[in-house]
Amino acid sequence: MADTPQQARPASLKDTLNLPKTAFAMKANLVQNEPASLQRWAKMELYQQIRSARQGQPRFAFHDGPPYANGSIHLGHLLNKVLKDFVVRTRTMMGMDVPYVPGWDCHGLPIEHKVMQELGEKAKTMTPMQVRRRCRDYAQKFVKLQSRQMQRLLTLADYDQPYLTMDPAYEAAVLEVFASLVERSIVYRGLKPVHWSIENRTALAEAELEYEEREDTSVYVHFDVADAAALPPSLRQAAGETPVSLMIWTTTPWTLPANLAVAVHPGYAYGLYRLTRQGQPLLAILATDLANKVLALDGQAPSEPLATCTGKELIGLTYRHPFLADERARRVVPADYVTLEDGTGLVHTAPGHGVEDYQTGLREGLEIYCPVREDGTFDDTAPDWLQGKTVWEANGLVVERLRQSGHLFHAHQFPHSYPHDWRGKTPVIFRATEQWFVSVDEPFAVPGDPHGAQPASLRQRAMDATAQDVRFIPEWGRNRMRGMLESRPDWCISHQRAWGLPIPAFHDPAGRVLCTPASVRAVAQVVRAHGSDAWFQMDAQELLASYDPASDPDAPDWAKAADFDRAQLVKGRDIFDVWFESGSSWYAVILQRFGQAFFPTDLYLEGSDQHRGWFQLSLLPALGVTGQPPFKAVLTHGFMVDKDGRKMSKSLGNTLEVEDLLKEFGADVCRWWVSGLAFENDVKVDIAFFRDAGEQYRKVRNTLRFLLSNLYDFDPANDAHAWSDDDANSLDAWAMRQRDALIEQVLAAYRQYQFRRAHELLFNFCNDTLSAVYLAAVKDRLYCDGRDWPRRRRTQTALHRIADGLIRLLAPMLPHTADEAWQALWGSQADPASVHLATMPEPTGVVADEGWEQVMAQRARALKLIEQTRSQQGIDNPLDLGLRIAFSPRRQPFFERFAAADLADLCGISRVELAPRDADLPEAEMEVLDLRSEPRCQRSWKRDGTVQQRANGAWLTQRDAQALGLA
Repeated sequence: MADTPQQARPASLKDTLNLPKTAFAMKANLVQNEPASLQRWAKMELYQQIRSARQGQPRFAFHDGPPYANGSIHLGHLLNKVLKDFVVRTRTMMGMDVPYVPGWDCHGLPIEHKVMQELGEKAKTMTPMQVRRRCRDYAQKFVKLQSRQMQRLLTLADYDQPYLTMDPAYEAAVLEVFASLVERSIVYRGLKPVHWSIENRTALAEAELEYEEREDTSVYVHFDVADAAALPPSLRQAAGETPVSLMIWTTTPWTLPANLAVAVHPGYAYGLYRLTRQGQPLLAILATDLANKVLALDGQAPSEPLATCTGKELIGLTYRHPFLADERARRVVPADYVTLEDGTGLVHTAPGHGVEDYQTGLREGLEIYCPVREDGTFDDTAPDWLQGKTVWEANGLVVERLRQSGHLFHAHQFPHSYPHDWRGKTPVIFRATEQWFVSVDEPFAVPGDPHGAQPASLRQRAMDATAQDVRFIPEWGRNRMRGMLESRPDWCISHQRAWGLPIPAFHDPAGRVLCTPASVRAVAQVVRAHGSDAWFQMDAQELLASYDPASDPDAPDWAKAADFDRAQLVKGRDIFDVWFESGSSWYAVILQRFGQAFFPTDLYLEGSDQHRGWFQLSLLPALGVTGQPPFKAVLTHGFMVDKDGRKMSKSLGNTLEVEDLLKEFGADVCRWWVSGLAFENDVKVDIAFFRDAGEQYRKVRNTLRFLLSNLYDFDPANDAHAWSDDDANSLDAWAMRQRDALIEQVLAAYRQYQFRRAHELLFNFCNDTLSAVYLAAVKDRLYCDGRDWPRRRRTQTALHRIADGLIRLLAPMLPHTADEAWQALWGSQADPASVHLATMPEPTGVVADEGWEQVMAQRARALKLIEQTRSQQGIDNPLDLGLRIAFSPRRQPFFERFAAADLADLCGISRVELAPRDADLPEAEMEVLDLRSEPRCQRSWKRDGTVQQRANGAWLTQRDAQALGLA
């Protein structure tokens, strides 16, 4: 068909269109413009304004777990801090009072270790106070750096008044928590094996360990029975005059010098097996279920035991140490922890080098013997050939000594998961030392406990709380944390370093310890006034100036009877485990700053490793002091891994630096990426994912830009359309209903911390509902209708309400972009001045015809037909097409409810013809019309059947002619 000759819109007609205008740029320039937003927010004191605006509103207590003040922020911080910011901003915009104080963990070994490295040899001549000053400066430097970096992520918090674990008020609060635990009689000092960092010469808590693969030596060793006559009768008869050994297995040969017993399970069966040692016959006792597996290590075929007995019959049997000729009596003892999974069923027991060994030692009255010094070398109680050697050197020496004496049955190297210092990355050992502990199994009562004052242990209280009082997001976190609580040992809270909060314990010349609730609180007063440096600068009398022993009714029994001479007291040298400090933040920050109304907090949010760390070590002291968990809900996220699922590390070269991402993409794109993550599991990271997020961001931004650019001549105070039921079948009413549904769904997702769901809803609304459907459909009327025509003003009213709601919903995720759009939407009339002072949008309640759902289904059919026709006939412009819809009489009322012009705009074509038919069709029939033979409007490019040449010589539709006053 021939086309009409009019191919271009005359310039004079172009000038008559309502073309879009906006200062909201297509190109975001986030890297340049976001810092300007930060400056603006700082100048207007945005955080303080929000706090003032929310005074008296429902409270939402949210608490920041303190990151370590060391180094720049990394991808884990990006995920963690942005997720937290989503919580703060969504709850704030829901009208709640959400004070949020960022914090930093400032004490501890990693900082001290780094400072000592920088000082080098000079460190050896420095006093503890000089080292502490260097550590404080180091921590402060990285607090400032990380604070700037976190603010560059556009996070909202009280950065002017953060909490630092090294601040005097915070330190005093930690001591007050400690005093309450002492008051409960669950704090004790004891000689007990703990994880020990050789490199840093300090005890470590469970939460300071990481497990890495390591290769060690596994040995099977003969311990010769000392008195064959004491063997169980069945074994004694079978053995005759042949020497008998107890075969043990250990993966730590270096602990054999500390052996004091062999443990067996009373209920297992043990047998006597024929072996040789240095060419001589030898009989070995092993668990019958493990014997053939062990004998095969030496190439021996399976064999039946010469005789058997139970473990119970072996108890009390004595043996000789394989290379020590001391006077210690060593014997076989019972233990239920002996298993048949590995080894021989006979467990080498060294009470100074293992938790279970220690418990056995206490039960059996064994010495808690540890011949290893703090530097990991053997002391002078060890054999002379081991004295001064490290435990790692000792492994080879012990194995060789056993081989030479004939006591080694088998040795081999094997890989296994082994605990390492979480910061130093060096392997740790179990070593018995005098440390401070919080008991998890000692029952106690809590005055005023809302759950009742019945005595119960910390472990039981924690198990009860995590079973019913705390919500876990995701739910699998509950069993994970409960499993860790069920098996955890007493909490070692003392370390042996300079940089930290001292444990306020005093010792007298007789070795007695002064550490009572009142004495701790007396020191806390001094620390609150002068900081923890006072411990190093004042003597015991000054530190205890306010302590009155006579008014210390809650002192433990061992302290009540002591008549301490303050002049002779010596200050202890231990500092608190940093986890005890950060684990007291619920008191130091929430209760001290905001009061009882914010306790317990509504939410803690951290990585999944904090089930063992901050979550658990906040839970225990809070239960000990208040009887309540410090949180109502715990939300955990996964770790960052590369696109192949590997752990990210600089050595692998697969890391991405946050600062580089911010320089390339800007914070809003990075935040948009975070909002789209299934953060409950480990998160795969690749630069391509950020590029994808950037493309999505541009789509959202361009949608906002279209909305804003078509509101340049719209004044909501004077031009807004008043909605009525008569609008229900309009396309604008459909769009308003989609807006209301979006609000309901996004807010529901925000309430449940389902940020990915909210992300998907918002993107799909921009990309599909608006861009692909509504905005494409109303573009013609916005550009071509008369400026003040009711239809255009109604559409602009919808656009304004949609833009306002969309900006508010996007604000928690895209704070810079949303605030920029807010200014563009409201201009100088913006009230409030920032979208971040606004609240979430509310549904308008505009009624839309229920038939719109069917219309949209029919639209999908029509678009498919239109696309087929264009492809078959080579038609580029869909405005060259029309659509005829034929329907049965019973369907006529439905189709006639909707304006044909709306239906045409929805399909992007020039017109829709409705053609009733007599036949009772199951559904409407559609026919695509080729309109290229009809004239085209030179202003709107439509061929709607009304195009004529008008008085000005232009070919115009009736609508366009009316808009120009020509009809």
